[in-house]
Amino acid sequence: MRMMNEFEAQVISDLSVLKSQMAGLMGDGNGGRLAELERRMDRHEQNWQRAKGFLAAVSVLFAAVEVALQAWRRH
Repeated sequence: MRMMNEFEAQVISDLSVLKSQMAGLMGDGNGGRLAELERRMDRHEQNWQRAKGFLAAVSVLFAAVEVALQAWRRH
């Protein structure tokens, strides 16, 4: 069996590092950093939708108050 030269040893070493980094990024079946990022994005989107709903409700409330004030001023 022939011995690895320096270049081949470096390539094997770099591939080993790459494999461990990919395992950390993608996870080992339990989720990795990408899965955590997806969960954070889902929570952010959910909070954003709630904020938009709250602002829509507040704007309807302000419109109703404005209509009531206009009606009260006319009488």
